[in-house]
Amino acid sequence: MKVLVVGNGGREHALAWKLLQSARVQEIFCVPGNGGTARMERCRNLAMSVTAFEGIARFALVNNIGLIVVGPEVPLAAGITDYLKEQGLTVFGPTQAGAQIESSKAWAKELMREAGIPTAESAVFTDVRSAIAYIASRPVPIVVKADGLAAGKGVTVAETTQEAVEAIEAAFGGQFGEAGQRIVIEEFLTGQEASVLAVTDGLTIRALLPAQDHKRIGEGDTGANTGGMGAYAPTPIVTPALMNRIQREILEPAIATLNHRGIDYRGVLYAGLIITPAGDPKVIEFNCRFGDPETQAVLPLLETPLETLMLACAQQRLAQLPPLTWKPGASACVVIAAEGYPDAYKKGSPVTGIEAAEESGAVVFHAGTKLKQQQLVADGGRVLGVTAVGDSLEEAIAKAYRAVDCIEFDAMYTRRDIGHRVLTANPYL
Repeated sequence: MKVLVVGNGGREHALAWKLLQSARVQEIFCVPGNGGTARMERCRNLAMSVTAFEGIARFALVNNIGLIVVGPEVPLAAGITDYLKEQGLTVFGPTQAGAQIESSKAWAKELMREAGIPTAESAVFTDVRSAIAYIASRPVPIVVKADGLAAGKGVTVAETTQEAVEAIEAAFGGQFGEAGQRIVIEEFLTGQEASVLAVTDGLTIRALLPAQDHKRIGEGDTGANTGGMGAYAPTPIVTPALMNRIQREILEPAIATLNHRGIDYRGVLYAGLIITPAGDPKVIEFNCRFGDPETQAVLPLLETPLETLMLACAQQRLAQLPPLTWKPGASACVVIAAEGYPDAYKKGSPVTGIEAAEESGAVVFHAGTKLKQQQLVADGGRVLGVTAVGDSLEEAIAKAYRAVDCIEFDAMYTRRDIGHRVLTANPYL
Protein backbone atom coordinates (compact mmCIF):
# COMPACT_ATOMS: atom_id res chain seq x y z
CA MET A 1 0.00 0.00 0.00
CA LYS A 2 1.12 3.55 -0.74
CA VAL A 3 0.36 6.26 1.83
CA LEU A 4 0.35 10.05 1.43
CA VAL A 5 1.04 12.18 4.52
CA VAL A 6 -0.03 15.83 4.42
CA GLY A 7 2.19 18.21 6.42
CA ASN A 8 5.80 19.26 6.97
CA GLY A 9 6.46 19.15 10.73
CA GLY A 10 7.92 16.80 13.32
CA ARG A 11 4.52 15.17 13.75
CA GLU A 12 4.37 14.28 10.05
CA HIS A 13 7.95 12.96 10.04
CA ALA A 14 7.01 10.73 13.00
CA LEU A 15 3.85 9.54 11.24
CA ALA A 16 5.79 8.67 8.07
CA TRP A 17 8.52 6.94 10.12
CA LYS A 18 5.98 4.83 11.98
CA LEU A 19 3.94 3.97 8.90
CA LEU A 20 7.06 2.73 7.11
CA GLN A 21 7.56 0.16 9.90
CA SER A 22 4.37 -1.60 8.74
CA ALA A 23 4.89 -4.55 6.41
CA ARG A 24 1.93 -3.47 4.27
CA VAL A 25 3.27 0.04 3.58
CA GLN A 26 5.34 0.09 0.41
CA GLU A 27 6.01 3.81 0.00
CA ILE A 28 5.23 7.15 1.62
CA PHE A 29 4.70 10.50 -0.09
CA CYS A 30 4.85 13.68 2.01
CA VAL A 31 3.18 16.96 1.02
CA PRO A 32 5.37 18.98 1.28
CA GLY A 33 7.55 17.12 3.84
CA ASN A 34 10.82 18.43 5.24
CA GLY A 35 14.56 17.75 5.29
CA GLY A 36 14.05 14.63 7.40
CA THR A 37 11.41 12.99 5.23
CA ALA A 38 13.51 13.87 2.16
CA ARG A 39 16.28 11.62 3.48
CA MET A 40 14.13 8.62 4.47
CA GLU A 41 14.18 5.48 2.37
CA ARG A 42 10.91 4.70 0.56
CA CYS A 43 9.74 8.26 1.23
CA ARG A 44 9.42 11.10 -1.27
CA ASN A 45 8.50 14.75 -0.78
CA LEU A 46 6.04 16.43 -3.15
CA ALA A 47 6.37 20.16 -3.74
CA MET A 48 2.73 21.08 -3.07
CA SER A 49 0.96 23.14 -0.44
CA VAL A 50 -1.10 21.39 2.26
CA THR A 51 -4.11 23.25 0.88
CA ALA A 52 -3.55 22.24 -2.78
CA PHE A 53 -6.54 19.91 -2.56
CA GLU A 54 -6.97 19.38 -6.29
CA GLY A 55 -3.29 18.59 -6.84
CA ILE A 56 -3.18 16.21 -3.87
CA ALA A 57 -6.31 14.39 -5.11
CA ARG A 58 -4.97 14.11 -8.66
CA PHE A 59 -1.64 12.69 -7.46
CA ALA A 60 -3.39 10.23 -5.12
CA LEU A 61 -5.73 8.95 -7.83
CA VAL A 62 -3.02 8.58 -10.48
CA ASN A 63 -0.62 6.85 -8.08
CA ASN A 64 -3.15 4.53 -6.43
CA ILE A 65 -2.70 5.93 -2.91
CA GLY A 66 -4.45 3.63 -0.44
CA LEU A 67 -4.56 6.04 2.51
CA ILE A 68 -4.16 9.79 2.99
CA VAL A 69 -3.17 10.93 6.49
CA VAL A 70 -3.73 14.63 7.24
CA GLY A 71 -1.35 15.94 9.90
CA PRO A 72 -2.02 19.68 10.50
CA GLU A 73 -5.21 21.40 11.57
CA VAL A 74 -5.19 24.08 8.83
CA PRO A 75 -6.10 21.82 5.87
CA LEU A 76 -8.59 19.92 8.05
CA ALA A 77 -10.32 23.16 8.99
CA ALA A 78 -10.33 24.15 5.30
CA GLY A 79 -12.14 20.94 4.32
CA ILE A 80 -9.43 18.72 2.82
CA THR A 81 -11.11 15.53 4.04
CA ASP A 82 -14.46 16.49 2.50
CA TYR A 83 -12.81 17.23 -0.85
CA LEU A 84 -10.67 14.07 -0.99
CA LYS A 85 -13.52 11.78 0.08
CA GLU A 86 -15.67 13.23 -2.69
CA GLN A 87 -12.97 11.97 -5.09
CA GLY A 88 -13.34 8.45 -3.66
CA LEU A 89 -10.13 8.53 -1.62
CA THR A 90 -9.61 7.01 1.83
CA VAL A 91 -8.70 9.70 4.38
CA PHE A 92 -7.67 9.63 8.04
CA GLY A 93 -8.81 12.96 9.48
CA PRO A 94 -12.14 14.62 10.36
CA THR A 95 -14.30 16.60 8.01
CA GLN A 96 -14.50 20.39 8.09
CA ALA A 97 -17.55 20.20 10.35
CA GLY A 98 -15.69 17.99 12.83
CA ALA A 99 -12.54 20.12 12.67
CA GLN A 100 -14.52 22.98 14.22
CA ILE A 101 -13.69 21.34 17.55
CA GLU A 102 -10.27 22.96 17.10
CA SER A 103 -10.87 25.75 14.60
CA SER A 104 -13.39 27.48 16.90
CA LYS A 105 -12.84 27.41 20.64
CA ALA A 106 -16.29 28.94 21.17
CA TRP A 107 -17.88 26.11 19.13
CA ALA A 108 -15.93 23.53 21.12
CA LYS A 109 -17.02 25.09 24.43
CA GLU A 110 -20.66 24.87 23.38
CA LEU A 111 -20.20 21.24 22.38
CA MET A 112 -18.64 20.49 25.79
CA ARG A 113 -21.54 22.15 27.56
CA GLU A 114 -24.02 20.11 25.51
CA ALA A 115 -22.09 16.89 26.24
CA GLY A 116 -21.66 17.60 29.96
CA ILE A 117 -17.87 17.44 29.62
CA PRO A 118 -15.98 19.05 32.54
CA THR A 119 -14.17 22.21 31.47
CA ALA A 120 -13.37 25.74 32.65
CA GLU A 121 -16.11 28.35 33.03
CA SER A 122 -15.92 30.69 30.03
CA ALA A 123 -17.52 33.49 28.03
CA VAL A 124 -17.25 34.52 24.37
CA PHE A 125 -16.72 38.10 23.11
CA THR A 126 -16.64 39.86 19.77
CA ASP A 127 -15.63 43.36 20.94
CA VAL A 128 -12.97 44.89 23.16
CA ARG A 129 -15.23 46.87 25.47
CA SER A 130 -17.42 44.03 26.70
CA ALA A 131 -14.41 41.71 27.05
CA ILE A 132 -12.56 44.23 29.25
CA ALA A 133 -15.71 44.88 31.30
CA TYR A 134 -16.01 41.13 31.91
CA ILE A 135 -12.47 40.64 33.22
CA ALA A 136 -12.76 43.63 35.56
CA SER A 137 -14.84 41.50 37.90
CA ARG A 138 -12.96 38.23 37.44
CA PRO A 139 -10.08 36.84 39.52
CA VAL A 140 -6.60 36.45 38.04
CA PRO A 141 -4.86 34.54 36.63
CA ILE A 142 -7.33 34.43 33.76
CA VAL A 143 -7.00 32.92 30.29
CA VAL A 144 -7.58 34.81 27.01
CA LYS A 145 -7.85 32.71 23.83
CA ALA A 146 -8.21 33.64 20.19
CA ASP A 147 -11.25 31.73 18.92
CA GLY A 148 -9.66 30.55 15.68
CA LEU A 149 -6.45 28.83 14.65
CA ALA A 150 -3.31 30.68 15.75
CA ALA A 151 -0.55 28.07 15.30
CA GLY A 152 -0.60 27.20 19.00
CA LYS A 153 0.18 30.77 20.03
CA GLY A 154 -3.29 32.26 20.54
CA VAL A 155 -3.50 31.63 24.29
CA THR A 156 -2.46 34.09 27.01
CA VAL A 157 -2.44 33.09 30.66
CA ALA A 158 -2.72 36.57 32.16
CA GLU A 159 -1.27 36.93 35.64
CA THR A 160 -2.75 40.42 36.06
CA THR A 161 -5.84 42.26 34.83
CA GLN A 162 -3.60 44.62 32.86
CA GLU A 163 -1.97 41.69 31.09
CA ALA A 164 -5.44 40.36 30.22
CA VAL A 165 -6.45 43.76 28.84
CA GLU A 166 -3.32 43.83 26.68
CA ALA A 167 -4.06 40.34 25.36
CA ILE A 168 -7.63 41.33 24.49
CA GLU A 169 -6.50 44.50 22.73
CA ALA A 170 -3.80 42.61 20.83
CA ALA A 171 -6.27 39.98 19.62
CA PHE A 172 -8.85 42.47 18.41
CA GLY A 173 -6.02 44.63 17.08
CA GLY A 174 -5.10 41.94 14.57
CA GLN A 175 -2.30 39.96 16.25
CA PHE A 176 -3.91 36.70 15.09
CA GLY A 177 -5.74 38.07 12.06
CA GLU A 178 -9.30 36.85 11.62
CA ALA A 179 -8.72 34.15 14.25
CA GLY A 180 -8.62 36.81 16.99
CA GLN A 181 -11.75 38.75 16.07
CA ARG A 182 -13.69 36.57 18.47
CA ILE A 183 -12.15 35.53 21.78
CA VAL A 184 -12.91 33.14 24.62
CA ILE A 185 -12.11 34.22 28.17
CA GLU A 186 -12.04 31.46 30.74
CA GLU A 187 -11.14 30.75 34.32
CA PHE A 188 -7.62 29.59 35.06
CA LEU A 189 -7.53 25.94 36.10
CA THR A 190 -4.85 24.77 38.51
CA GLY A 191 -3.22 21.38 38.26
CA GLN A 192 -0.99 19.45 35.89
CA GLU A 193 -1.55 19.30 32.15
CA ALA A 194 -1.85 16.03 30.26
CA SER A 195 -2.50 15.15 26.62
CA VAL A 196 -4.72 12.24 25.67
CA LEU A 197 -4.68 11.50 21.95
CA ALA A 198 -7.47 9.16 20.90
CA VAL A 199 -8.40 7.63 17.55
CA THR A 200 -11.99 7.22 16.48
CA ASP A 201 -14.11 5.96 13.60
CA GLY A 202 -17.04 8.13 14.65
CA LEU A 203 -18.64 5.38 16.72
CA THR A 204 -15.83 3.82 18.77
CA ILE A 205 -13.00 5.80 20.38
CA ARG A 206 -9.73 4.41 21.71
CA ALA A 207 -7.16 6.38 23.67
CA LEU A 208 -3.43 6.15 23.03
CA LEU A 209 -0.91 6.37 25.87
CA PRO A 210 -1.31 9.57 27.92
CA ALA A 211 1.49 12.11 27.44
CA GLN A 212 2.61 15.36 29.02
CA ASP A 213 3.71 18.31 26.89
CA HIS A 214 5.80 21.32 27.98
CA LYS A 215 4.23 24.37 26.33
CA ARG A 216 6.24 27.25 27.78
CA ILE A 217 9.49 28.36 26.17
CA GLY A 218 11.42 28.65 29.45
CA GLU A 219 12.60 26.10 31.97
CA GLY A 220 10.38 25.70 34.97
CA ASP A 221 7.40 26.36 32.65
CA THR A 222 8.06 30.08 32.32
CA GLY A 223 7.80 32.52 29.43
CA ALA A 224 5.69 32.52 26.29
CA ASN A 225 3.48 29.68 25.11
CA THR A 226 4.84 27.69 22.17
CA GLY A 227 3.71 24.80 20.02
CA GLY A 228 5.47 22.54 22.53
CA MET A 229 9.09 22.23 23.71
CA GLY A 230 9.10 18.54 24.60
CA ALA A 231 6.90 15.68 25.74
CA TYR A 232 7.06 12.26 27.32
CA ALA A 233 4.80 9.21 27.52
CA PRO A 234 3.22 7.58 29.35
CA THR A 235 2.68 10.14 32.09
CA PRO A 236 2.10 8.69 35.58
CA ILE A 237 -0.23 11.62 36.27
CA VAL A 238 -2.90 9.77 34.27
CA THR A 239 -3.39 6.50 36.14
CA PRO A 240 -5.37 3.59 34.63
CA ALA A 241 -8.33 4.53 36.85
CA LEU A 242 -8.15 8.15 35.69
CA MET A 243 -7.89 7.04 32.06
CA ASN A 244 -11.13 5.11 32.53
CA ARG A 245 -12.78 8.30 33.77
CA ILE A 246 -11.42 10.27 30.81
CA GLN A 247 -12.83 7.63 28.46
CA ARG A 248 -16.30 7.71 30.12
CA GLU A 249 -16.58 11.41 31.03
CA ILE A 250 -14.78 13.10 28.12
CA LEU A 251 -13.98 11.00 25.04
CA GLU A 252 -17.20 9.00 24.70
CA PRO A 253 -19.53 11.97 25.41
CA ALA A 254 -17.64 14.06 22.84
CA ILE A 255 -18.11 11.48 20.08
CA ALA A 256 -21.73 10.86 21.08
CA THR A 257 -22.50 14.59 20.93
CA LEU A 258 -20.76 15.00 17.57
CA ASN A 259 -22.90 12.11 16.32
CA HIS A 260 -26.01 13.75 17.75
CA ARG A 261 -25.13 16.87 15.74
CA GLY A 262 -24.87 14.76 12.59
CA ILE A 263 -21.06 14.95 12.39
CA ASP A 264 -19.31 11.73 11.35
CA TYR A 265 -15.94 12.31 13.06
CA ARG A 266 -13.12 9.97 11.96
CA GLY A 267 -9.50 10.56 12.88
CA VAL A 268 -7.82 11.88 16.02
CA LEU A 269 -9.57 13.56 18.91
CA TYR A 270 -6.90 15.10 21.11
CA ALA A 271 -7.99 16.18 24.58
CA GLY A 272 -5.73 18.72 26.25
CA LEU A 273 -6.48 18.25 29.94
CA ILE A 274 -5.85 19.69 33.37
CA ILE A 275 -5.72 17.15 36.18
CA THR A 276 -6.86 19.18 39.18
CA PRO A 277 -5.31 18.84 42.66
CA ALA A 278 -8.37 16.76 43.58
CA GLY A 279 -7.53 14.34 40.74
CA ASP A 280 -10.38 15.33 38.42
CA PRO A 281 -9.85 15.69 34.64
CA LYS A 282 -11.04 18.87 32.93
CA VAL A 283 -10.70 19.77 29.26
CA ILE A 284 -8.62 22.83 28.41
CA GLU A 285 -9.22 22.36 24.69
CA PHE A 286 -9.81 19.76 22.00
CA ASN A 287 -7.70 19.39 18.87
CA CYS A 288 -8.69 17.61 15.68
CA ARG A 289 -5.29 16.07 14.90
CA PHE A 290 -2.24 14.42 16.45
CA GLY A 291 -0.34 16.58 18.93
CA ASP A 292 3.13 17.89 18.23
CA PRO A 293 5.46 16.91 19.99
CA GLU A 294 3.29 14.32 21.80
CA THR A 295 3.12 12.19 18.64
CA GLN A 296 6.92 11.95 18.55
CA ALA A 297 6.84 10.56 22.11
CA VAL A 298 3.81 8.25 21.79
CA LEU A 299 4.36 6.52 18.43
CA PRO A 300 7.74 4.91 19.24
CA LEU A 301 5.93 2.89 21.94
CA LEU A 302 3.05 1.73 19.71
CA GLU A 303 3.26 -1.91 18.57
CA THR A 304 -0.10 -2.11 16.76
CA PRO A 305 0.63 -1.28 13.08
CA LEU A 306 -0.32 2.36 12.57
CA GLU A 307 -1.82 1.91 9.11
CA THR A 308 -4.07 -0.88 10.49
CA LEU A 309 -5.37 1.53 13.12
CA MET A 310 -5.87 4.39 10.68
CA LEU A 311 -7.65 2.29 8.07
CA ALA A 312 -9.99 0.88 10.74
CA CYS A 313 -10.91 4.45 11.68
CA ALA A 314 -11.37 5.62 8.08
CA GLN A 315 -13.48 2.54 7.24
CA GLN A 316 -15.52 2.65 10.49
CA ARG A 317 -14.50 -0.75 11.85
CA LEU A 318 -12.41 0.26 14.87
CA ALA A 319 -14.54 -1.86 17.21
CA GLN A 320 -13.37 -4.98 15.34
CA LEU A 321 -9.69 -4.42 16.18
CA PRO A 322 -8.13 -6.18 19.19
CA PRO A 323 -6.85 -3.95 22.03
CA LEU A 324 -3.87 -1.77 21.12
CA THR A 325 -0.48 -3.17 22.08
CA TRP A 326 2.41 -1.12 23.47
CA LYS A 327 6.10 -1.59 24.17
CA PRO A 328 7.05 -1.47 27.85
CA GLY A 329 9.01 1.48 29.22
CA ALA A 330 8.81 5.16 28.42
CA SER A 331 9.60 7.61 25.65
CA ALA A 332 10.77 11.24 25.75
CA CYS A 333 11.00 13.87 23.03
CA VAL A 334 13.13 17.01 23.49
CA VAL A 335 12.56 19.83 21.00
CA ILE A 336 15.51 21.82 19.67
CA ALA A 337 14.34 25.27 18.58
CA ALA A 338 15.93 28.26 16.94
CA GLU A 339 16.84 30.99 19.42
CA GLY A 340 14.12 33.66 19.48
CA TYR A 341 11.25 31.22 18.93
CA PRO A 342 8.25 31.68 19.33
CA ASP A 343 9.02 35.22 18.11
CA ALA A 344 11.53 36.13 15.37
CA TYR A 345 14.26 33.56 14.76
CA LYS A 346 17.08 32.90 12.33
CA LYS A 347 16.77 30.50 9.38
CA GLY A 348 19.36 28.89 7.15
CA SER A 349 21.96 27.66 9.66
CA PRO A 350 23.60 24.33 8.72
CA VAL A 351 22.58 21.50 11.05
CA THR A 352 25.17 18.86 11.99
CA GLY A 353 25.43 15.91 14.36
CA ILE A 354 22.16 14.12 13.55
CA GLU A 355 23.92 10.89 12.56
CA ALA A 356 25.85 10.89 15.85
CA ALA A 357 22.63 11.57 17.77
CA GLU A 358 20.92 8.59 16.14
CA GLU A 359 23.96 6.36 16.68
CA SER A 360 23.61 7.16 20.40
CA GLY A 361 20.21 5.44 20.40
CA ALA A 362 17.76 8.25 19.64
CA VAL A 363 15.47 9.00 16.70
CA VAL A 364 15.65 12.57 15.38
CA PHE A 365 12.38 13.86 13.93
CA HIS A 366 12.69 16.94 11.73
CA ALA A 367 10.24 19.77 12.34
CA GLY A 368 11.72 22.84 10.66
CA THR A 369 14.48 21.70 8.30
CA LYS A 370 15.08 21.58 4.57
CA LEU A 371 17.75 20.31 2.21
CA LYS A 372 19.59 23.15 0.50
CA GLN A 373 22.05 21.84 -2.11
CA GLN A 374 22.18 18.57 -0.12
CA GLN A 375 23.05 20.48 3.07
CA LEU A 376 20.52 20.19 5.91
CA VAL A 377 19.63 23.66 7.24
CA ALA A 378 17.32 25.01 9.95
CA ASP A 379 14.10 26.35 8.43
CA GLY A 380 11.65 26.86 11.28
CA GLY A 381 11.11 27.85 14.90
CA ARG A 382 11.01 24.30 16.19
CA VAL A 383 13.78 22.61 14.22
CA LEU A 384 14.14 19.06 15.57
CA GLY A 385 12.49 16.66 18.02
CA VAL A 386 14.98 14.24 19.58
CA THR A 387 13.21 11.12 20.87
CA ALA A 388 14.54 8.22 22.92
CA VAL A 389 12.95 5.14 24.50
CA GLY A 390 14.08 3.62 27.79
CA ASP A 391 13.04 1.07 30.39
CA SER A 392 12.14 4.04 32.63
CA LEU A 393 11.31 7.69 32.07
CA GLU A 394 14.64 8.67 33.65
CA GLU A 395 16.52 6.50 31.16
CA ALA A 396 14.52 7.79 28.18
CA ILE A 397 15.16 11.41 29.13
CA ALA A 398 18.86 10.82 29.77
CA LYS A 399 19.23 9.16 26.35
CA ALA A 400 17.35 11.99 24.64
CA TYR A 401 19.58 14.67 26.18
CA ARG A 402 22.76 12.75 25.30
CA ALA A 403 21.56 12.76 21.70
CA VAL A 404 20.63 16.46 21.86
CA ASP A 405 24.20 17.23 22.87
CA CYS A 406 25.46 15.68 19.61
CA ILE A 407 23.57 18.21 17.46
CA GLU A 408 24.75 21.69 16.52
CA PHE A 409 23.51 24.71 14.60
CA ASP A 410 23.83 28.46 15.14
CA ALA A 411 21.72 29.87 17.99
CA MET A 412 19.98 26.61 18.90
CA TYR A 413 17.91 26.48 22.07
CA THR A 414 16.43 23.65 24.09
CA ARG A 415 14.80 23.29 27.47
CA ARG A 416 16.86 21.11 29.83
CA ASP A 417 14.00 20.12 32.14
CA ILE A 418 11.61 17.98 30.09
CA GLY A 419 9.81 15.66 32.50
CA HIS A 420 10.64 17.78 35.53
CA ARG A 421 7.13 17.65 36.92
CA VAL A 422 7.36 13.93 37.62
CA LEU A 423 11.07 13.38 38.16
CA THR A 424 12.00 13.52 41.84
CA ALA A 425 15.46 14.90 41.08
CA ASN A 426 16.15 16.54 37.74
CA PRO A 427 19.81 16.39 36.72
CA TYR A 428 19.22 18.37 33.51
CA LEU A 429 18.62 21.86 34.88
